[in-house]
Amino acid sequence: MITIAKVTNKKDKKDFINFPHELYSGDKNYVPELYLNISEVLSEKKNPFFKHSNADLFLAKDDKGKVVGRVAAIKDNNYNEHHDCNVGFFGFFDVINDYEVAKQLLDTAYNWVKANGATQILGPTNFTTNDTAGILVDGYDSPPTVMMTYNKPYYSQLLEQYGFAKEMDLFAYIIPTDEVNEKSLRLATMLQERLKKKGITIRTSTKKTKKSDIQKIKPVYLAAWEKNWGFVPPTDAEFDHLAEGLNLLLDLRYVYLAEHEGKLIGFGVALPDINEITKDFNKGKLLPFNIVKLLTRKSKVSLIRIILLGVLEDYRKLGIEAIFFANYIKAAKENNLKAGEASWILESNTMMVQAAEKLNGKRYKTYRIYSKAI
Repeated sequence: MITIAKVTNKKDKKDFINFPHELYSGDKNYVPELYLNISEVLSEKKNPFFKHSNADLFLAKDDKGKVVGRVAAIKDNNYNEHHDCNVGFFGFFDVINDYEVAKQLLDTAYNWVKANGATQILGPTNFTTNDTAGILVDGYDSPPTVMMTYNKPYYSQLLEQYGFAKEMDLFAYIIPTDEVNEKSLRLATMLQERLKKKGITIRTSTKKTKKSDIQKIKPVYLAAWEKNWGFVPPTDAEFDHLAEGLNLLLDLRYVYLAEHEGKLIGFGVALPDINEITKDFNKGKLLPFNIVKLLTRKSKVSLIRIILLGVLEDYRKLGIEAIFFANYIKAAKENNLKAGEASWILESNTMMVQAAEKLNGKRYKTYRIYSKAI
Protein backbone atom coordinates (compact mmCIF):
# COMPACT_ATOMS: atom_id res chain seq x y z
CA MET A 1 0.00 0.00 0.00
CA ILE A 2 1.28 3.41 -0.99
CA THR A 3 0.62 6.55 1.03
CA ILE A 4 1.16 10.12 -0.15
CA ALA A 5 2.10 12.63 2.53
CA LYS A 6 2.79 16.34 2.39
CA VAL A 7 6.28 17.42 3.49
CA THR A 8 5.77 19.25 6.79
CA ASN A 9 9.00 18.98 8.77
CA LYS A 10 12.80 18.88 8.50
CA LYS A 11 12.99 15.10 8.33
CA ASP A 12 10.47 15.00 5.46
CA LYS A 13 12.42 17.73 3.66
CA LYS A 14 15.65 15.79 4.10
CA ASP A 15 13.97 12.63 2.76
CA PHE A 16 12.64 14.65 -0.19
CA ILE A 17 16.14 15.91 -1.02
CA ASN A 18 17.90 12.58 -0.54
CA PHE A 19 15.48 10.28 -2.36
CA PRO A 20 17.15 10.66 -5.80
CA HIS A 21 20.49 9.56 -4.29
CA GLU A 22 18.90 6.27 -3.28
CA LEU A 23 16.91 5.90 -6.50
CA TYR A 24 19.98 6.33 -8.72
CA SER A 25 22.47 4.51 -6.51
CA GLY A 26 24.90 2.68 -8.79
CA ASP A 27 23.91 4.67 -11.89
CA LYS A 28 27.19 5.79 -13.48
CA ASN A 29 25.56 8.81 -15.12
CA TYR A 30 23.79 10.20 -12.05
CA VAL A 31 25.18 13.40 -10.51
CA PRO A 32 23.85 14.45 -7.09
CA GLU A 33 22.61 18.01 -6.83
CA LEU A 34 24.56 20.07 -4.32
CA TYR A 35 22.75 19.77 -0.99
CA LEU A 36 23.18 23.42 -0.07
CA ASN A 37 21.74 24.48 -3.40
CA ILE A 38 18.67 22.25 -3.38
CA SER A 39 17.91 22.96 0.29
CA GLU A 40 17.97 26.69 -0.47
CA VAL A 41 15.74 26.25 -3.53
CA LEU A 42 13.19 24.42 -1.38
CA SER A 43 13.37 26.95 1.46
CA GLU A 44 10.34 29.23 1.73
CA LYS A 45 12.52 31.71 3.62
CA LYS A 46 15.44 31.82 1.17
CA ASN A 47 13.86 31.30 -2.26
CA PRO A 48 12.26 34.53 -3.59
CA PHE A 49 9.80 32.41 -5.60
CA PHE A 50 7.72 32.00 -2.45
CA LYS A 51 7.22 35.76 -2.15
CA HIS A 52 4.79 35.69 -5.07
CA SER A 53 3.81 32.04 -5.56
CA ASN A 54 3.31 28.82 -3.67
CA ALA A 55 4.06 25.11 -3.82
CA ASP A 56 3.75 22.00 -1.71
CA LEU A 57 6.06 18.99 -1.63
CA PHE A 58 4.84 15.41 -1.37
CA LEU A 59 6.44 12.04 -0.64
CA ALA A 60 5.20 8.60 -1.62
CA LYS A 61 5.98 5.85 0.91
CA ASP A 62 5.39 2.10 0.84
CA ASP A 63 3.85 0.10 3.68
CA LYS A 64 7.25 -0.14 5.39
CA GLY A 65 7.68 3.63 5.38
CA LYS A 66 10.30 3.65 2.64
CA VAL A 67 10.24 6.60 0.25
CA VAL A 68 9.42 5.46 -3.29
CA GLY A 69 8.67 8.76 -4.99
CA ARG A 70 8.38 12.52 -4.69
CA VAL A 71 6.70 15.43 -6.45
CA ALA A 72 6.03 19.15 -6.03
CA ALA A 73 2.72 20.80 -6.91
CA ILE A 74 3.30 24.39 -8.01
CA LYS A 75 1.30 27.55 -8.71
CA ASP A 76 3.52 30.19 -10.34
CA ASN A 77 1.42 33.34 -10.17
CA ASN A 78 3.96 35.42 -12.10
CA TYR A 79 3.93 32.94 -14.98
CA ASN A 80 0.15 33.09 -15.19
CA GLU A 81 0.11 36.86 -15.05
CA HIS A 82 2.80 37.20 -17.73
CA HIS A 83 1.17 34.71 -20.11
CA ASP A 84 -2.44 35.63 -19.23
CA CYS A 85 -3.30 32.03 -18.43
CA ASN A 86 -4.13 29.82 -15.48
CA VAL A 87 -1.85 26.80 -15.38
CA GLY A 88 -0.28 24.80 -12.62
CA PHE A 89 3.02 22.95 -12.64
CA PHE A 90 4.56 19.82 -11.22
CA GLY A 91 8.25 19.44 -10.48
CA PHE A 92 10.95 17.56 -8.56
CA PHE A 93 9.37 14.41 -9.96
CA ASP A 94 11.27 11.23 -9.11
CA VAL A 95 9.77 7.79 -8.72
CA ILE A 96 10.52 4.09 -8.85
CA ASN A 97 9.51 2.24 -12.00
CA ASP A 98 5.96 1.59 -10.88
CA TYR A 99 3.00 3.18 -12.64
CA GLU A 100 0.68 2.93 -9.63
CA VAL A 101 3.14 4.91 -7.50
CA ALA A 102 3.64 7.46 -10.27
CA LYS A 103 -0.11 7.75 -10.75
CA GLN A 104 -0.73 8.53 -7.10
CA LEU A 105 1.98 11.19 -7.10
CA LEU A 106 0.69 12.75 -10.33
CA ASP A 107 -2.90 12.57 -9.06
CA THR A 108 -1.77 14.51 -6.01
CA ALA A 109 -0.14 17.25 -8.10
CA TYR A 110 -3.05 17.30 -10.59
CA ASN A 111 -5.70 17.65 -7.87
CA TRP A 112 -3.64 20.26 -6.02
CA VAL A 113 -3.30 22.57 -9.04
CA LYS A 114 -6.94 21.95 -9.96
CA ALA A 115 -7.99 23.03 -6.46
CA ASN A 116 -5.90 26.15 -7.03
CA GLY A 117 -7.92 27.00 -10.15
CA ALA A 118 -5.58 25.72 -12.87
CA THR A 119 -7.01 24.60 -16.21
CA GLN A 120 -3.80 22.88 -17.33
CA ILE A 121 -0.80 21.26 -15.68
CA LEU A 122 2.74 21.50 -17.12
CA GLY A 123 6.06 20.13 -16.05
CA PRO A 124 8.41 19.31 -14.77
CA THR A 125 9.75 22.68 -13.65
CA ASN A 126 11.72 23.03 -10.43
CA PHE A 127 9.99 25.52 -9.54
CA THR A 128 9.88 27.84 -12.55
CA THR A 129 10.94 27.79 -16.18
CA ASN A 130 13.99 29.80 -15.07
CA ASP A 131 15.08 26.84 -12.93
CA THR A 132 16.05 23.32 -13.95
CA ALA A 133 13.29 21.84 -16.07
CA GLY A 134 12.31 19.00 -18.36
CA ILE A 135 12.34 15.23 -18.49
CA LEU A 136 15.28 13.69 -20.35
CA VAL A 137 13.79 11.74 -23.27
CA ASP A 138 16.92 11.11 -25.35
CA GLY A 139 20.61 10.91 -24.50
CA TYR A 140 20.94 8.60 -21.51
CA ASP A 141 24.49 7.48 -22.31
CA SER A 142 26.32 10.32 -20.57
CA PRO A 143 25.97 12.36 -17.36
CA PRO A 144 24.12 15.68 -17.35
CA THR A 145 26.13 18.88 -17.35
CA VAL A 146 25.91 21.51 -14.63
CA MET A 147 22.32 22.55 -13.79
CA MET A 148 20.73 20.06 -16.20
CA THR A 149 18.32 17.29 -15.22
CA TYR A 150 18.70 13.54 -15.40
CA ASN A 151 16.29 10.63 -15.15
CA LYS A 152 15.69 7.06 -16.24
CA PRO A 153 14.03 6.31 -19.63
CA TYR A 154 10.85 5.04 -17.96
CA TYR A 155 9.89 8.52 -16.73
CA SER A 156 8.50 9.59 -20.10
CA GLN A 157 6.59 6.30 -20.37
CA LEU A 158 4.95 6.87 -16.98
CA LEU A 159 3.97 10.44 -17.82
CA GLU A 160 2.53 9.50 -21.21
CA GLN A 161 0.60 6.57 -19.71
CA TYR A 162 -0.93 9.09 -17.30
CA GLY A 163 -2.10 11.21 -20.23
CA PHE A 164 0.62 13.85 -20.51
CA ALA A 165 1.61 14.95 -24.01
CA LYS A 166 4.59 16.89 -25.32
CA GLU A 167 4.34 20.64 -24.86
CA MET A 168 7.89 21.66 -25.86
CA ASP A 169 11.25 19.99 -26.44
CA LEU A 170 14.48 21.49 -25.17
CA PHE A 171 17.69 20.60 -27.01
CA ALA A 172 21.26 20.20 -25.82
CA TYR A 173 23.99 20.47 -28.44
CA ILE A 174 27.52 19.20 -27.92
CA ILE A 175 30.24 20.98 -29.91
CA PRO A 176 33.54 19.04 -29.68
CA THR A 177 36.53 21.34 -30.08
CA ASP A 178 38.30 18.89 -32.40
CA GLU A 179 35.28 18.53 -34.71
CA VAL A 180 34.18 22.14 -34.98
CA ASN A 181 33.61 23.65 -38.40
CA GLU A 182 36.80 25.71 -38.86
CA LYS A 183 35.28 27.67 -41.74
CA SER A 184 32.49 28.86 -39.44
CA LEU A 185 35.08 29.97 -36.91
CA ARG A 186 36.92 31.99 -39.54
CA LEU A 187 33.70 33.54 -40.81
CA ALA A 188 32.71 34.49 -37.27
CA THR A 189 36.08 36.20 -36.78
CA MET A 190 35.65 38.18 -40.01
CA LEU A 191 32.09 39.09 -39.03
CA GLN A 192 33.26 40.33 -35.66
CA GLU A 193 35.74 42.63 -37.38
CA ARG A 194 33.01 44.00 -39.66
CA LEU A 195 30.67 44.64 -36.73
CA LYS A 196 33.44 46.50 -34.95
CA LYS A 197 33.41 49.05 -37.78
CA LYS A 198 29.71 49.59 -37.00
CA GLY A 199 30.44 50.28 -33.36
CA ILE A 200 29.51 46.77 -32.15
CA THR A 201 32.17 45.15 -29.99
CA ILE A 202 32.35 41.95 -27.95
CA ARG A 203 34.34 41.60 -24.76
CA THR A 204 34.63 39.34 -21.73
CA SER A 205 33.72 40.35 -18.21
CA THR A 206 36.43 41.00 -15.61
CA LYS A 207 36.65 41.10 -11.83
CA LYS A 208 36.60 44.89 -12.05
CA THR A 209 33.49 45.06 -14.27
CA LYS A 210 31.61 41.98 -13.03
CA LYS A 211 29.27 43.76 -10.64
CA SER A 212 28.26 46.44 -13.14
CA ASP A 213 28.05 43.88 -15.95
CA ILE A 214 25.49 41.85 -14.01
CA GLN A 215 23.29 44.91 -13.61
CA LYS A 216 23.60 45.68 -17.34
CA ILE A 217 22.68 42.11 -18.23
CA LYS A 218 19.43 42.25 -16.29
CA PRO A 219 17.29 44.40 -18.67
CA VAL A 220 18.79 42.71 -21.74
CA TYR A 221 17.91 39.30 -20.30
CA LEU A 222 14.31 40.36 -19.73
CA ALA A 223 13.95 41.88 -23.20
CA ALA A 224 15.78 39.16 -25.13
CA TRP A 225 13.77 36.31 -23.58
CA GLU A 226 10.41 38.10 -23.40
CA LYS A 227 8.88 36.37 -26.43
CA ASN A 228 10.37 32.93 -25.78
CA TRP A 229 7.98 30.09 -25.09
CA GLY A 230 7.49 29.55 -21.37
CA PHE A 231 9.56 32.53 -20.24
CA VAL A 232 8.53 34.31 -17.07
CA PRO A 233 10.39 37.47 -16.03
CA PRO A 234 12.21 36.91 -12.75
CA THR A 235 11.59 39.49 -10.06
CA ASP A 236 14.48 41.67 -8.94
CA ALA A 237 14.94 39.41 -5.92
CA GLU A 238 14.88 36.27 -8.10
CA PHE A 239 17.41 37.71 -10.56
CA ASP A 240 19.75 38.73 -7.75
CA HIS A 241 19.31 35.32 -6.14
CA LEU A 242 20.15 33.62 -9.45
CA ALA A 243 23.21 35.82 -9.95
CA GLU A 244 24.40 35.08 -6.43
CA GLY A 245 23.94 31.36 -6.97
CA LEU A 246 25.97 31.44 -10.19
CA ASN A 247 28.73 33.53 -8.65
CA LEU A 248 30.51 30.50 -7.18
CA LEU A 249 30.46 28.76 -10.56
CA LEU A 250 31.37 31.65 -12.87
CA ASP A 251 34.58 31.75 -14.83
CA LEU A 252 34.74 35.27 -16.27
CA ARG A 253 36.65 34.02 -19.33
CA TYR A 254 33.30 32.57 -20.44
CA VAL A 255 31.10 35.64 -19.87
CA TYR A 256 30.75 37.59 -23.14
CA LEU A 257 29.09 40.94 -23.63
CA ALA A 258 28.15 42.57 -26.95
CA GLU A 259 27.94 46.35 -26.90
CA HIS A 260 26.90 48.95 -29.43
CA GLU A 261 28.73 52.19 -28.72
CA GLY A 262 28.88 51.28 -25.04
CA LYS A 263 25.28 50.04 -24.72
CA LEU A 264 24.83 46.36 -23.88
CA ILE A 265 22.86 44.60 -26.63
CA GLY A 266 23.59 40.93 -25.97
CA PHE A 267 25.43 38.56 -23.69
CA GLY A 268 26.44 34.96 -23.20
CA VAL A 269 27.24 33.08 -20.02
CA ALA A 270 28.93 29.68 -19.93
CA LEU A 271 29.76 27.68 -16.82
CA PRO A 272 32.52 25.15 -16.25
CA ASP A 273 30.89 21.73 -15.97
CA ILE A 274 31.38 21.24 -12.25
CA ASN A 275 29.37 18.01 -12.49
CA GLU A 276 32.68 16.43 -13.45
CA ILE A 277 33.90 17.36 -9.96
CA THR A 278 30.75 16.87 -7.88
CA LYS A 279 29.78 13.51 -9.40
CA ASP A 280 31.35 11.66 -6.47
CA PHE A 281 30.25 14.04 -3.70
CA ASN A 282 28.32 11.93 -1.19
CA LYS A 283 24.69 13.14 -1.30
CA GLY A 284 25.90 16.38 -2.86
CA LYS A 285 27.51 17.63 0.35
CA LEU A 286 30.13 20.36 0.06
CA LEU A 287 31.33 20.41 3.65
CA PRO A 288 33.81 19.90 5.10
CA PHE A 289 36.28 19.11 2.30
CA ASN A 290 34.38 19.06 -1.00
CA ILE A 291 34.13 22.85 -1.15
CA VAL A 292 37.92 22.97 -1.52
CA LYS A 293 37.79 20.41 -4.34
CA LEU A 294 35.14 22.45 -6.12
CA LEU A 295 37.05 25.72 -5.92
CA THR A 296 40.47 24.30 -6.81
CA ARG A 297 39.37 22.01 -9.64
CA LYS A 298 36.83 24.29 -11.32
CA SER A 299 39.35 25.53 -13.87
CA LYS A 300 40.39 21.97 -14.81
CA VAL A 301 37.13 20.58 -16.14
CA SER A 302 36.94 19.33 -19.73
CA LEU A 303 33.68 20.99 -20.80
CA ILE A 304 31.75 24.23 -20.50
CA ARG A 305 27.98 24.64 -20.72
CA ILE A 306 26.62 27.71 -22.52
CA ILE A 307 23.73 28.38 -20.17
CA LEU A 308 22.52 31.83 -21.28
CA LEU A 309 22.81 33.51 -24.66
CA GLY A 310 20.60 36.34 -25.86
CA VAL A 311 20.60 39.37 -28.13
CA LEU A 312 18.15 42.27 -28.25
CA GLU A 313 15.62 41.88 -31.07
CA ASP A 314 16.83 44.92 -33.04
CA TYR A 315 20.33 43.42 -33.23
CA ARG A 316 19.45 39.89 -34.25
CA LYS A 317 20.34 38.50 -37.67
CA LEU A 318 23.66 40.35 -37.52
CA GLY A 319 25.47 37.18 -36.57
CA ILE A 320 26.17 38.11 -32.95
CA GLU A 321 24.82 34.79 -31.69
CA ALA A 322 27.15 32.91 -34.08
CA ILE A 323 30.10 35.00 -32.87
CA PHE A 324 29.30 34.12 -29.26
CA PHE A 325 29.22 30.40 -30.10
CA ALA A 326 32.46 30.66 -32.09
CA ASN A 327 34.22 32.57 -29.33
CA TYR A 328 33.21 29.94 -26.81
CA ILE A 329 34.70 27.20 -28.95
CA LYS A 330 37.89 29.21 -29.47
CA ALA A 331 38.17 29.79 -25.71
CA ALA A 332 37.53 26.09 -25.08
CA LYS A 333 40.34 25.20 -27.47
CA GLU A 334 42.71 27.69 -25.88
CA ASN A 335 41.98 26.24 -22.45
CA ASN A 336 42.31 22.62 -23.62
CA LEU A 337 38.65 21.75 -23.13
CA LYS A 338 37.11 18.87 -25.04
CA ALA A 339 33.80 20.50 -25.88
CA GLY A 340 31.13 23.04 -25.20
CA GLU A 341 27.48 22.24 -24.59
CA ALA A 342 24.78 24.69 -25.67
CA SER A 343 21.68 24.06 -23.60
CA TRP A 344 18.91 24.24 -23.34
CA ILE A 345 17.72 25.54 -26.70
CA LEU A 346 14.00 25.59 -27.46
CA GLU A 347 13.09 23.43 -30.46
CA SER A 348 11.27 26.52 -31.80
CA ASN A 349 14.38 28.73 -31.56
CA THR A 350 15.60 28.15 -35.12
CA MET A 351 18.22 30.90 -34.95
CA MET A 352 20.04 29.29 -32.03
CA VAL A 353 19.62 25.80 -33.45
CA GLN A 354 21.18 26.88 -36.73
CA ALA A 355 24.03 28.70 -34.97
CA ALA A 356 24.94 25.52 -33.06
CA GLU A 357 24.63 23.27 -36.10
CA LYS A 358 26.79 25.50 -38.31
CA LEU A 359 29.66 24.82 -35.93
CA ASN A 360 29.09 21.06 -36.34
CA GLY A 361 27.21 20.94 -33.06
CA LYS A 362 25.40 17.66 -32.51
CA ARG A 363 22.04 17.43 -30.77
CA TYR A 364 22.85 14.75 -28.23
CA LYS A 365 20.22 15.21 -25.53
CA THR A 366 16.55 16.15 -25.65
CA TYR A 367 14.50 17.24 -22.66
CA ARG A 368 10.71 17.58 -22.69
CA ILE A 369 8.10 19.69 -20.97
CA TYR A 370 4.78 17.87 -20.79
CA SER A 371 1.24 19.20 -20.44
CA LYS A 372 -2.19 17.85 -19.64
CA ALA A 373 -5.56 19.60 -19.68
CA ILE A 374 -7.59 19.73 -16.49
